[in-house]
Formats: sequence, structure tokens, C-alpha cells
Amino acid sequence: MLSTNSVSLSFSDKQLFKNVNLKFTHGNCYGVIGANGSGKSTFLKILSGEIEPNKGDVSLTPGERLAVLKQDHFQYDDKTIMDTVIMGHDRLYSIIHEKEALYLKEDFTEADGIISAELEAEFAELNGWDAEYDAEKLLIGLGITKDMHQMLMADLSGSNKVKVLLAQALFGNPHTLLLDEPTNHLDFKTIMWLEDFLIEYPNTVIVVSHDRHFLNNVCTHIVDIDFGKANLYVGNYDFWYQSSQLMARMVTDHNKKAEDKIAELKAFIARFSSNASKAKQATSRKKMLDKIKIEDIKPSSRKYPFVTFAQEREVGKEILRVEGLSKTIDGIKVLNNLNFTVNKNDKIVILSKNEQARTMLFKILNKEVEPDEGTFTWGVTTTRAYLPKDNSSFFEGCDLSLVNWLRQYSEATRDQQDETFIRGFLGKMLFSGEEALKKASVLSGGEKVRCMLSRMMLSGANVILLDEPTNHLDLESIQAVNDGLISFKGNVIFSSHDHRFIQTVANRVFELTPSGMFDKVTEFDEYLENDELQAKIKEMYLS
Repeated sequence: MLSTNSVSLSFSDKQLFKNVNLKFTHGNCYGVIGANGSGKSTFLKILSGEIEPNKGDVSLTPGERLAVLKQDHFQYDDKTIMDTVIMGHDRLYSIIHEKEALYLKEDFTEADGIISAELEAEFAELNGWDAEYDAEKLLIGLGITKDMHQMLMADLSGSNKVKVLLAQALFGNPHTLLLDEPTNHLDFKTIMWLEDFLIEYPNTVIVVSHDRHFLNNVCTHIVDIDFGKANLYVGNYDFWYQSSQLMARMVTDHNKKAEDKIAELKAFIARFSSNASKAKQATSRKKMLDKIKIEDIKPSSRKYPFVTFAQEREVGKEILRVEGLSKTIDGIKVLNNLNFTVNKNDKIVILSKNEQARTMLFKILNKEVEPDEGTFTWGVTTTRAYLPKDNSSFFEGCDLSLVNWLRQYSEATRDQQDETFIRGFLGKMLFSGEEALKKASVLSGGEKVRCMLSRMMLSGANVILLDEPTNHLDLESIQAVNDGLISFKGNVIFSSHDHRFIQTVANRVFELTPSGMFDKVTEFDEYLENDELQAKIKEMYLS
């Protein structure tokens, strides 16, 4: 068992945590959430021993092993993939090399024989004879094929390095597993494999993630870092979010009797508890949920931006027609003879293993880049707003305040040019008071995306193009954008790595492959779970 005892940590004048007392027990998965900058990753570093708290301590049951997902992608460049994975179990890897050194000695003594016998016994106890087989299973599950296992880490792509480092953390069934953003750079199939692995994992998992679908599927508990505290709640992310919102409404709504609100909250808790038997995250782990008490639920202090896209005019019948569209970059054809028509009410997700292909299609449709071949035609009734993946050109070297930055994109009507209007709009996007006056050039990544979304909302467009809109956003902002796109009455074309985002927004899937595009009107989960369809797409990538 891993536990924290009165852990406190401050940097300069900022206190991240104060008197954190938590126990992490076997059989449970704990999702650590909090606003950007609240200290989620720092908290994991305290648990791992990488950072010492100012006060208090962290204790791990003697004899238990803790493993951490490494973030340095170049640390093992001189090692083979297989060695890198087995190095996840320090003691086992050390024994392997101690044995090799002993058996290579020319003057092997009786004392060496005693030592080697002890090493062999410990090696067997640590399941060393199955080490390569176990490592191989993990690697293949994560999409690293057997023919790659003796390659050097230096020869791998960034995404494959992440997979190997994840296999390293999972190797040897550590008693406590610390994972900071484990789904970053993973494809959806690999994430599904990881979810299934963690659901059945018998020991303790503590994970930081912005992937709500992942948190819902694997977590039995949520650790919410808020107000400098780390509060523990039973249930997955959705239960935490919905119950905290209900509690917040109960606290602020004075027009309805408190008893009625309490009854509403109790009914919600009962629904969650009864449905848990059907939920992947609860009973697949074969664990009973702890009893949830109403007094354990607290309203969150975190604020959600107000994201809503309102079209000024409804789009007509003709939206977008693409014919024979192709584009080559550095000798590689990233778009190959694309042909499709966008229909009214389509909300389309663009998928591809090649990120360049997705981004290039957005740039072409936004008329930033010319295709090599083919044409595309936007309907005369369409107006478009675009969120690029790289928004740096909108902010670099910009000395304007946020008020004046956004004023550039407001219509030339008196109301929308008025500072009161713009500051009110910025306030809804969490830029209130002095925040609205800081220079656009000093914004964080998440703040820049919120500004770009504000620009889009002011446009009144009826077609929205978004290339990776959840990048840099915290969970609260992701939720707000997600809700805004669900409610939007116009057309949406977007790319994303967020499973929940895609599942709740998209009703049509485009997958760009080297041999062409696959187009399917379907929900995203059905798309992923259709084995026949996935086999066909795999062939398209290979052909």
C-alpha cells in the first residue's frame, strides 16, 4: 500500500498541497485530476520520491515495488527494446547481468558458485525465466511487433518510444504503478488495449490523464487537486463531474428547498451505484464500490469556460464537394485522390496515422495551401471558422491586450466593438479583470486556444473546422468545447485524439490512408469495434 502522511509542498509563494493524507490500496485505480498548474504531475513525482515534500512523507509497504512511466524519451537510446522493457524491474535486470558476469569468469570459484546459486534462486522467485516472454506480450499488445524487439531505442519513432516506455512501466506487475498521461501519442486501438490491461490489473494504479473516456473506463476513484488539497472520491470521472455539479447547484440555488436538492443528489448516487454492475470500470475489476456518502461530495472550485457556437444563418443544401484531391509533401503523397461530399448536419472526424495528412487537408479546405490535383467547392451559404493546430502566428510578437486582440475579430458594430461587450465575452472564457488586459504574446498554450475559440464564436460561422482542438486544454475546457460542439446546429469537421470528444460529437468518420480515404456514417465506438471494417482499413494502410 502507498500512503501520504501530512504531505505539503510550496514553491516560492505558491502552495500546491497542504496536509495531504491519502491511502492508495491494491485493486483500485486512482485518477488524479485538477486545473492546469494545480500540481498533478508534481504530486506523482512526490509519490515516486523524485521530489521531496516540504513537510510530511510518503510510505510504501516494505518489500513492494513501485514503477513509473518515464518521460525522457532519449534515456535508453543505446539499449535494445527488449532490454529497455526488462529494465523496468531494476532488481531482475541487475540479477541477469550479475549472473552473466559470473558465468563469464575464467576462474569461477566455489564462492562464485554459492553467489550464483543465490542469484538463480532469486531470479526464479522474480519469474525471471518468463521475463522475455512477458515483455514480448506487453510489447505486442502495445503494437510493437516481434521483429522490432532487438532494435535500438534510438531507431524508433517518438510514438513507438512511448509504447516501449509504457511496457517498461507495466513489466513485472509492480505493486504500485504511476502513469503520467499514458495515452499521449497512442492510437485508439492501443489505448483500448491499455484500458483492458489496467481494468484487470490486480495492484494499485495512479494515473494523470486528460482523456475522460480513459478515466471513466479504468478509474475506481478520483483524486481531485483543488484549493491546495487532494480530496479522494469514489467513482470514475463522470461520477465526480456530475455529482460535484449537482452539489454546486445545491449550494447556490436558494429558490428550492435544500431537502429537494439532497434528494436529487441521493437519487443520482443510487443510479450510479446500481449501474456500476454494468460499468466496465467497476465490476470488471471485480471490486465492490465503497459506500458513497452525500457528505463526501463537495462542489468543485474550478470554473468552466462558456463555449457556444451560434450560426448567424442556417447552411443550405450544398456545403462542400471535394473531387480528386491529392497532395504530396517531400515526395510522400499524404492525400490521395480524395472524393467526398459534406451533407447538412454532418459532424465529421478526420482520422489518420499520418498527422501531416490531417493538417494538410484542413489547410487546403481553409484555402491556405493549394492541392496538387483536384478541386473543392464550398457552398455559397457557408461561412467558416477555423482552429489550426499551430496558432503561433496569431500571437507571436503581438503587443495587443487581449481586449484589443479580440476586438480585431469583432464585427464593426458598436455593440461588438464596445469594450464592455468584449470584456464580458472574455470573462465567459475565464479572462476576467486584469487577465483581459495582459498581452496576447505572453499567453500559455491553453489560454491561446481559449482566445482562438473566442474568435471563432464571434464569427457566427455555420461550418467549423478544428484541427486538434483539445490540445493544451485542461479537462474543464475540454468539457466546455465538447458540450459546445454537441449543441452546435451547423457542420463540424475536426480531428482529435480524445475518444469521448469524438464519440459524442461525430456522426461520420473519414480515415485518410496512403491508398485513399475511408468514409463511414457511424458512431466512433461502432467504427472501432467493427473488426471487419478495421481489417479493411488496415489493408488500405498496407497497400
